[in-house]
Amino acid sequence: MYIEFFGLKELPFNITSDPSFLFLSKKHQEALAHLSYGIKERKGFIEITGEIGTGKTTLCRALLNSLGERVKTAYLLNSNITSDMQLLHTIVDDLNIKPAGKNKMALLKALNDFLLMQSSNGNNVVLIIDEAQNLKPKVLEQIRMLSNLETDKEKLLQIILVGQPELREILRSHELRQLNQRVAVRYHICPLDREETEHYINHRLSVAGANGNLTIFKEAIDEIYNFSNGIPRLINIISDKALLLGFVMETRNITDEIVKKSVEELEIVQAV
Repeated sequence: MYIEFFGLKELPFNITSDPSFLFLSKKHQEALAHLSYGIKERKGFIEITGEIGTGKTTLCRALLNSLGERVKTAYLLNSNITSDMQLLHTIVDDLNIKPAGKNKMALLKALNDFLLMQSSNGNNVVLIIDEAQNLKPKVLEQIRMLSNLETDKEKLLQIILVGQPELREILRSHELRQLNQRVAVRYHICPLDREETEHYINHRLSVAGANGNLTIFKEAIDEIYNFSNGIPRLINIISDKALLLGFVMETRNITDEIVKKSVEELEIVQAV
């Protein structure tokens, strides 16, 4: 509704995981560096955690876009996988592997043959599992078994487990101690601080084509930060609401009062 009013090319604060809007805060740069290192050095298991809305999925998609043709990837968005067979079928399908049969042995053989072929061609294979905290222990155990697919010198499959903070606690359980010990690279994405929140907002406005017709005052950004606690998804929600309210009020100056009113309206909706 407000794109033309503010002179924008697109909505700046959508909550979809669009890598073109990725803001590389220091935390996100460090997370991306950990991911790149773990993949390049074939470390096997990599764990990335963060609170809801801290940009984990966007980071994963940016990673996928940055990997060269030498890296083959499988990206599992459906973490509600309930069995080891469902897991294997999903991985094989995503890698476009054609197994000789549908039983577990045929799937594992086809996957192993594929990994060996990729390794001999100088390629790497990465499996990314988003929202991994939802996986059942037996599925996580099957994932651990996949890490046994290796040569004498390197892991054939790099496995990235991405999830909310409870993933760390799940992996620390006695039942999954063997898997936990195999995680070679770990990183936890923290929320943005106040200064990063301001840079984040300005970055998204710039990507969306802001041309100076819109001003978000520092006091307004203070209120956005106080509401969001630096969580990017919440920053997007309140900023979008504030721009909509500015459009309704026919003002291109977003003040702290506009943000406060936006927060009040959002809290009313949430309460209902």
